[in-house]
Amino acid sequence: MLRVNDFPKRLRGVTLALTVTAASAVAAHGVVANAADHASAPTLDGRPPLVIAHRGASGYLPDETLEAFQLAIDEGADVIEFDLISTKDGVLIARHDPELAVSTDVATRPEFAGRRRVDWLVDGEKQTGWFAHDFTLAEVKTLRATVTDPERPQQNNGKFRIVTLQEIIDFAKAQNAKPGRSIAIYPETKNPSYHRDLGLPLEDKLIAALDAAGWNSRSAPVFVQSFEPGSLKEMRAKGLRSRMVQLIDGDDIDLETGKITYAMPLDRPYDWAKAGDSRLFAAMVTPAGLAEIKTYADGIGPWKPYIVPLKGRLDAAGRLVDVNGDGKIDLRDASTQPATTLVADAHKAGLVVHTFTFRNEKRRLAFDYRGDPQAEYLQFFRLGVDGVFADFPDTAGTARAVLLREAKR
Repeated sequence: MLRVNDFPKRLRGVTLALTVTAASAVAAHGVVANAADHASAPTLDGRPPLVIAHRGASGYLPDETLEAFQLAIDEGADVIEFDLISTKDGVLIARHDPELAVSTDVATRPEFAGRRRVDWLVDGEKQTGWFAHDFTLAEVKTLRATVTDPERPQQNNGKFRIVTLQEIIDFAKAQNAKPGRSIAIYPETKNPSYHRDLGLPLEDKLIAALDAAGWNSRSAPVFVQSFEPGSLKEMRAKGLRSRMVQLIDGDDIDLETGKITYAMPLDRPYDWAKAGDSRLFAAMVTPAGLAEIKTYADGIGPWKPYIVPLKGRLDAAGRLVDVNGDGKIDLRDASTQPATTLVADAHKAGLVVHTFTFRNEKRRLAFDYRGDPQAEYLQFFRLGVDGVFADFPDTAGTARAVLLREAKR
């Protein structure tokens, strides 16, 4: 069995030279807005699909920094997405992982050398490094962000600071005060069971922050997401009325069979694992699973292969073929398979579909796309997805403009 996921399990989504200027990106966004007045998309509500900046413009700048969020907005993103973890003193900060060496310069700081933990369990997985719950906010503020993909340029490492949930809310409000701007935020409760076990639960603080911002309503510019159903259900029970999205993951793709594979910790929500629930994430994409999600959430955030499966080509002996002839077999040798009915099934259940994660690098694109990331976006847009998590929001916006021009014809 050949698997193709090119990120370690903790690194699902980093810096390239900019391909467009901020000015041209804003102009492109204006084209999209104008097209939206005259065309409908195959989304649940007929509106253009959302461009969700995955951790900001993370293809260009270090993740989850105000600079990455600002660039994403300048490139035409509708939504800025980020993850929430907790510091030792209970402040919610935007980092993808509790282990800070993944995305900060903490490992280079001699003053914190003694904080390193070995074989520390996070959602049942042993990790070694520096963990946010061992640092106060004041200490976190001395750290600087780094890119999480070692194959992307590193020149912006160490330049940008770590930000809090409150700082992101303040930033978004300032953006929305500008003429013609309408920016939503998309926070994720990251490892919520883990944080609860540490005595640092995320949910109450997130609700309190949204309450204080006046953003606890369905009409607020907010989507709240989590991989753990229990986190979303708890917030709904405690009065959070903002829109919620259930994330749906998997471990990898078996190119020989074209099937999604499941391995801990990406086999099931961790709250299910703790409760002894043996169902996999796959249970969520069944009609029964979608109906259950509809009782507490407004949408689903599935990994892309749940919508468009990928499979390698086999020769007469049943061996995978190096389709592009580069001497190795990877995602670039996979072909897209007929789309599943997940988008239609979710829409029938009244759920929006925001799928992840779209990236520009050729090594992350199936053979069918011929190295063109816009081709991937367009396939998913034409299938009716309501939003895409994009590392490169400018590329997503350009593809969306193509979709809307098609719809006008």
